[in-house]
Amino acid sequence: MGLVLANGDYERKKIKGKVNWSLPIHAFQNFNPSILELGDISKEATRFGALAAIFDLENFTSFCNQIDPHLVIPEYLTAFLEWLFESISTEFTQKIEGDDVHLWCKLPFFGKFMGDGVLFLWKTEDLAQDVIGNIVISLHNVCNDFTESFLPQIKKTVATPPRRLRCGIARGQIISVGDIKDFVGPCINVASRLQKIGKFSFAFSRRGFDLEKCFSKEARKEYTLIKSPIRGVGDEELLYVRSEELNQLTEEERALLLP
Repeated sequence: MGLVLANGDYERKKIKGKVNWSLPIHAFQNFNPSILELGDISKEATRFGALAAIFDLENFTSFCNQIDPHLVIPEYLTAFLEWLFESISTEFTQKIEGDDVHLWCKLPFFGKFMGDGVLFLWKTEDLAQDVIGNIVISLHNVCNDFTESFLPQIKKTVATPPRRLRCGIARGQIISVGDIKDFVGPCINVASRLQKIGKFSFAFSRRGFDLEKCFSKEARKEYTLIKSPIRGVGDEELLYVRSEELNQLTEEERALLLP
């Protein structure tokens, strides 16, 4: 979102004995939907199939509430976002040959910072099931890389940084907004809710993911199907979580989740 008004636009003026804020009319009229920088929002929307993935920094809000956050947050976010894009690029790269980078799957066509994480979108209409599986595996590896690589380094720079990067993934239809500068769709909302399901750091919806078609026999062992309520979607939605994290729960907790 762009800046609407500069502080210098405001003046304190006395009207009928009371002092209130005042703006020149041209500055006042700048407050309109254009500040959202979406372009022509009356344009007909484009609809297509997509995969939405949302990365979320666990306890980022608490991290922002530390003493003098203005001295820490810019440095942390700069390091995190640079690492995140580099990690995704690395995980998606199969090999570099001359001037060409051969990829396991396409890079996301859209990214958006969401305050405590990042949304990425992929068009799926021309992607085979195994390629969609490659996206999931690559994002899984990014979450692992956060814990194994990024966290040990950033702890030398800032105190008590977020200790876990969570990720929720879902497929579905999305529609464009304005000049294709933003997107909306149920799968984006589902991905957002999946990244904070229970004690799990990684989850993807069963809807749109056929485990046998998306993953190799070895990769399928990494994920277990569970049922869980998803706010605004259903009380017993099916989703996959990391088998390793599921096995860390008590027997009673697992019994409640297994379909």
